[in-house]
Amino acid sequence: MKMELIQPFINAADAVLSQGLQGTTKVGNLTMEEDAYRRKGVAGMIALTGDIEGRIILDLEPQTAVKVASHYAGTDLPESDELIKETIFELANQVVGNAVSALNDQGFHFRVHPPLLLTAQEGDKTSEDTEALMILFETSLGSVFMNVALRYNKKRMADHAAVGA
Repeated sequence: MKMELIQPFINAADAVLSQGLQGTTKVGNLTMEEDAYRRKGVAGMIALTGDIEGRIILDLEPQTAVKVASHYAGTDLPESDELIKETIFELANQVVGNAVSALNDQGFHFRVHPPLLLTAQEGDKTSEDTEALMILFETSLGSVFMNVALRYNKKRMADHAAVGA
């Protein structure tokens, strides 16, 4: 997995979290994972297809998810509130949207799929030969995890090269 594909997602997550939560965000550990993803709490997954394919998972521990959603709602929310899931989806959409915009500026073309809630029964739904990078973001409201599994779509990239030649 190439850092030039991942860096826009790290930058976007850092910006979205620090701006949205109105505080500093610290990028913590970066680790490579080869096993199926195991969620930490409330997790939204967005799939990408096109020149680059794969998925981004934004995952918040349950108490962090409640704090973040409550922050955005401007009131304390119960753990079971539907708004918590919607907040995670919105954060994931903002992160992916900002990163994809940066990659589009570099000439890549994508289709961004709607976010899906990862449940305890679901694991990694990407292709079998994709490794993932797990990034920890430390915020004033708790830890936010982003799992990025992306790869170049070799057929699409070969088609672009043929057209450009």
